[in-house]
Amino acid sequence: MIFTLQRGKRYKTTITLGFVERLATNETIADKFRAAGFTDVEVRGDGGTRYATGVWDSDDLRPTFPPQISEVTEVAA
Repeated sequence: MIFTLQRGKRYKTTITLGFVERLATNETIADKFRAAGFTDVEVRGDGGTRYATGVWDSDDLRPTFPPQISEVTEVAA
């Protein structure tokens, strides 16, 4: 997946977790997104599928996404 994150824009991701990863809380997942450079992070869902939204607060970046990220879309303001 090729996608450029742009500073100040809000994004939504679909996260597909493996068997053991499903045990992670939404707050733990949100902390990972904050550590990666997102602000105003919210994670919803449970089990193997979660949805995270947040504002990219770092320089524009074309990241390599981990295999758990199956979709990234920009959310209109």
